Amino acid sequence: MTDAIHDFVIHVDDAVLDDLHARLAAARWPDEIADQGWTYGSSLAYVRELCESWRTFDWRAQEARFNRWPHHLTEIDGQRVHFIHARSPEPDALPLILTHGWPGSVSEFLDVIDPLRDPRSHGGDPADAFHLIVPSIPGYGWSGPTTTPGWDVRRVAEAWKVRMARLGYDRYGAHGGDWGSMISSQLAVVDVDHVAGLHVNMVLGIPGADELSADEQADMASTGEFMNEGSAYQQIQGKNPQTLGYALADSPVGLAGWIGEKFHHWTHHPDGDLETAVTREQILTNLSVYWVTNTINSSVRLYFESQKSGRFPPFDPVTVPTGCAIFPGEIVKMPESWARNLYNVTRFTRFDRGGHFAALEEPDLFVDDVRAFFRTVR
Repeated sequence: MTDAIHDFVIHVDDAVLDDLHARLAAARWPDEIADQGWTYGSSLAYVRELCESWRTFDWRAQEARFNRWPHHLTEIDGQRVHFIHARSPEPDALPLILTHGWPGSVSEFLDVIDPLRDPRSHGGDPADAFHLIVPSIPGYGWSGPTTTPGWDVRRVAEAWKVRMARLGYDRYGAHGGDWGSMISSQLAVVDVDHVAGLHVNMVLGIPGADELSADEQADMASTGEFMNEGSAYQQIQGKNPQTLGYALADSPVGLAGWIGEKFHHWTHHPDGDLETAVTREQILTNLSVYWVTNTINSSVRLYFESQKSGRFPPFDPVTVPTGCAIFPGEIVKMPESWARNLYNVTRFTRFDRGGHFAALEEPDLFVDDVRAFFRTVR
């Protein structure tokens, strides 16, 4: 295995984009019971509208957004790993790794990279600056596909430990949401001597005997509703990922329906309009990352591998200082006392807006909370 880090530029062949557009134009649509909206799953009207926009979507403009930052590839444990490495102009900046989840990608963080790396240029304090490392999880995007079994959350965390050492960072912070929360939590365990602090916006926990507040009882009720009504995808992806992969890898309409449902249900939009939470451009950029890299199948294997290994959630106690950001649209919300049974919680903040994709939905709130937490561990 080589320790080399190679420069990388994102560029998708025209033939891949032409094929995508042809598939979208020739789509065969399912039927739908009238006037049911999202009751049975993804709304037919919305998915048709989304796919028509995708057919004329300017991917080249998004490539330019990605390529504003330096991209790199390296090999860890036999797997290609892609990451953005956006160093701060501030020499004393704290290294910070931002890890996405499913069905997200590195595109989730495009709007927060510059404010975090260069607060001086965004009306902030230069003392809050970060050197940012934004990786694609193995199996996702340009880190995919995985080619061997066993890539569960713990193995990803161990790979992140290797990569941070390879970059020469002896002390750094970690942030994550969704799978990124679990990976970053594991990283704080396997590299405890080097992780200065952990920030998560999907908070895990261990049940305790403490009495729950009214807000926490409401949180647990919504979490229970999600587990009962909204978690079927976990069963499919955790038990039969290859079977699902044939449909999603072959049909961009299928991919848009599968992922679009998650964005609709997991974002915070009290008015019922998904695109008040995230823009259509953001949704299509994220969908395109999966499509142009053909990694939807390998991305969902993370569920299979992690359920099979049993090494999630990370029940090892996290001893590094931990900041918890609680957004109302999050799919899993643990009581603060439960979070404290697992983490060394030093900051626990509730917000009045935002959901599962916090950096994408509420970048200003996200940036402010990340800055405020890591200010306490620099």
